[in-house]
Amino acid sequence: MHRLRTCAAKLRPLTASQTAPKFSQKRPAAPRTFQPIRCYTAPVAAEPFLSGTSSNYVEEMYYAWLENPKSVHKSWDIFFRNANAGAPPGMAYQSPPPLGASLSGLAQVQSLVNAQPNVEKLVEDHLAVQSLIRAYQIRGHHVAQLDPLGIMDADLDSVVLSDLITSPDKLGFYGLDESDLDKVFRLPTTTFIGGNESALPLREIIRRLEMAYCQHIGVEFMFINDLDQCQWIREKFEKPGVMQFTLEEKRTLLARMVRSTRFEEFLQRKWSSEKRFGLEGSESLIPALKTIIDKSSENGVETVIMGMPHRGRLNVLANVIRKELEQIFCQFDSKLEAADEGSGDVKYHLGMYHRRINRVTDRNITLSLVANPSHLEAVDPVVQGKTKAEQFYCGDTDGNRVLSILMHGDAAFAGQGIVYETFHLSDLPSYTTHGTVHVVVNNQIGFTTDPRMARSSPYPTDVARVVNAPIFHVNADDPEAVVYVCNVAAEWRATFHKDVVVDLVSYRRNGHNEMDEPMFTQPLMYKQIKKQKPVLQKYAEKLIAEGAVTRQEYEEEISKYDKICEEAHARSKDEKIMHIKHWLDSPWPGFFTLDGQPKSMTCPSTGLGEEDLGHIGQVASSVPVEDFTIHGGLSRILKGRGEMIRNRTVDWALGEYMAFGSLLKEGIHVRLSGQDVERGTFSHRHHVLHDQNVDKRTCIPMNHISANQAPYTVCNSSLSEYGVLGFELGFAMASPNALVLWEAQFGDFHNTAQAIIDQFICPGQAKWVRQNGIVLLLPHGMEGMGPEHSSARPERFLQMCNDDPDVLPKISEDFAVRQLYDCNWIVVNCSNPANYFHVLRRQILQPFRKPLIIFTPKSLLRHPEAKSSFDDMLPGTRFLRLIPDNGAAAQAPEGVRRVIFCTGKVYYELTRERKTRGLEAQVAISRIEQLSPFPFDLVKAEAEKYPEAELVWCQEEHKNQGYYDYVKPRIRTTIERTRPVWYAGRDPAAAPATGNKNAHLQELKRFLDTALNLDSFQSRV
Repeated sequence: MHRLRTCAAKLRPLTASQTAPKFSQKRPAAPRTFQPIRCYTAPVAAEPFLSGTSSNYVEEMYYAWLENPKSVHKSWDIFFRNANAGAPPGMAYQSPPPLGASLSGLAQVQSLVNAQPNVEKLVEDHLAVQSLIRAYQIRGHHVAQLDPLGIMDADLDSVVLSDLITSPDKLGFYGLDESDLDKVFRLPTTTFIGGNESALPLREIIRRLEMAYCQHIGVEFMFINDLDQCQWIREKFEKPGVMQFTLEEKRTLLARMVRSTRFEEFLQRKWSSEKRFGLEGSESLIPALKTIIDKSSENGVETVIMGMPHRGRLNVLANVIRKELEQIFCQFDSKLEAADEGSGDVKYHLGMYHRRINRVTDRNITLSLVANPSHLEAVDPVVQGKTKAEQFYCGDTDGNRVLSILMHGDAAFAGQGIVYETFHLSDLPSYTTHGTVHVVVNNQIGFTTDPRMARSSPYPTDVARVVNAPIFHVNADDPEAVVYVCNVAAEWRATFHKDVVVDLVSYRRNGHNEMDEPMFTQPLMYKQIKKQKPVLQKYAEKLIAEGAVTRQEYEEEISKYDKICEEAHARSKDEKIMHIKHWLDSPWPGFFTLDGQPKSMTCPSTGLGEEDLGHIGQVASSVPVEDFTIHGGLSRILKGRGEMIRNRTVDWALGEYMAFGSLLKEGIHVRLSGQDVERGTFSHRHHVLHDQNVDKRTCIPMNHISANQAPYTVCNSSLSEYGVLGFELGFAMASPNALVLWEAQFGDFHNTAQAIIDQFICPGQAKWVRQNGIVLLLPHGMEGMGPEHSSARPERFLQMCNDDPDVLPKISEDFAVRQLYDCNWIVVNCSNPANYFHVLRRQILQPFRKPLIIFTPKSLLRHPEAKSSFDDMLPGTRFLRLIPDNGAAAQAPEGVRRVIFCTGKVYYELTRERKTRGLEAQVAISRIEQLSPFPFDLVKAEAEKYPEAELVWCQEEHKNQGYYDYVKPRIRTTIERTRPVWYAGRDPAAAPATGNKNAHLQELKRFLDTALNLDSFQSRV
């Protein structure tokens, strides 16, 4: 047994790093000795008795002998030893000795047996063959013919490992030689190359492995740690004759290639000087996508949500989603006017939604291509979130009805970290979409950057290995191989509900865009590309040679599509106005009027009845499951909540609970996601209770509010901001009837998701006429915790608000709602739980959707003064955009010398200092709760109320940060610049906060003194 193990260890294929120095050699220019041919039978060495049914008997004897040579007759033992030692046909058989033979005769036979190699050689050879098969399964893709140009290695490596038999001399690596090529070996259960045969000659084994793994398809899968999944893939690619296409399938494929190719050629003819990021060189993408959709539709998928970069986008819109061609062509008209609100976007960023019949399956299919910015891969998590939402709303718990397809470029797939973040959401319970099909359009170049400078990994797809996703590399100039691989990818997803990657190895016929000159940087590559025959021409010639189509039929197919394009072009000239709504990727049927307007311009009261408040409070302060043991500290928290409910008050956590619970009761789904949101970073929320005695037993009281409530989803996310915020944005796109919130662990952590904020959330409606009601909860406040956990950077959000600081809007009856409708997002900093409660409810009750940015508190979560009464939350109450002073100053406004405007936590520090100084009658403090859109009307009323008072803006942030630069010009506009607006706060600084506790307190003391010293600004007048 020890010898067997040693032998197996010796013959196990080595890793690349182990073999490179010893066994590697430069990839030879000459063709391989073992040219793959479609031949799946080979003769077995002839013996006089091997005929007819006797071969089955011999096979049984052989297997018995393999297990125990003594279990068969001595003559069979001799025969099998001779055959495995390489005896030529007819010579392995030795007649048994006669019955009366002498002992000397038996000794002669025994000496003959002993002269033959023993069973160890047989075992070694079989182990060698098994190792050889495994080597092809692991590394066959390294020598597959993937590059259509034939000038590069898709794995960026010109070295072939010696464990792949590219010439007979490589057999020595396994202890075999050319004389073993016709020897028959039993095939292991980990291969399907035999088809119905269980043994094959070595020559045929190598041929079949070459056919399966070293042609136009390279399969990476042996890193997957699930045997069933590996076996499934082996069967798909190893079984003889798997890549067979019917005549009808070939003709359909040709028609799809015609449409893909002629669409780009038509655009090039008509608008040769326009950027369109065409698909030339990768035209196989269109039949690839259509194949994935066809196969998925066959497997029950009803909705497909896609995300992609700009290259080939117009072609996908035209030939996959079937956007009307005239709608695409009119985009090239420079005189086209925009009819919708907003700025619009370039044609190769726009999305689309379309429901149609799939012609192959004759079933309904809904296709959605999500609009995206130039920021490559940023759309990935957005698509996943939208897919998850669609699955959630239709009850698709296994992903059988809704599928996501993501397309990528090779350079971006390898270079953008968001790809990795998105992959890591793929199997998380609250984020999984049950498998995504990824298609990489591998141009083997990134803008002007060579792959060797663009990635350190062999392939651009190696990032997918982290989630055990199989990777199918395929030469895009072989359309049949592309379609086969895409069929397998769609079947994989339907079978295992896991991600899969198709690497479409192609080229880019033009530069990065049609105006770019690629010869500056890739001269040799583009010399080859200029000589390269287009894939349509190659495939058409192949089918014509096979007799699958005639040249006349092929030319008629081209003429037919060209005519369709010309007619659509003629119609496009009648289009004078660009309707961005025609490019909407996520329509909300029934939410707006038919022309896309809100059904009203009013927002009802966001208050709740006393009974509802009491009931939700009761749920928030109890454990609704029996025999459930909670932590002792949590028992005290729940007891405290119960006490507050009895006193008709709420703190921050209860205010949030009231908002969520009431919306759930009204049938509105609430989803809260982010790092540690279940408990809350500051241990205040506790929406998920954990049994202290039973592992992983949890309870979510919010899901026990009423029998017919909507479900509540609260989920701790992976430690990702970019990916998770993008995901939640996508989730919020799917339906207006859900409150979707993302909470940053600390407010400043949102900056790693800046691309989602800057490219999607802030301008999304302006670019794509796409409303979104996502809520960002950003913990913010200067509390002496240092520069990293203090500021949520409110200045950045306020700088991107679209209202004009120099124009006082016309005040009307519906001014507050009209302002909300016109803004690009809403920015608030609530100072009490009731206002937080109201702003969350308003997010759903208003007749449109806008992103809501909330700077949430930290110390106020437990501040004794930061509590609200039920009275502030009853029917008739609503969100207060500005909370005026209601103390002594408001009673005698004529005696007020200073009005301090502020927002958020600093209010409590100001009121405490004001009380200490006894200035309640001389200083009024007003809280601006809604910073944007700015409450011009309420600020105007407050300023007019105190005509003799100085106006001061006070903030705890540094002067060059926070709200000052946003608020000051708007207050000045409100009062028609009749009074100055003074500043009280920290001085300008590069960092958001000091790291020294003492310095923090000194700064606080200094700006509070400035704010409340009535002589602070006398010298500046």
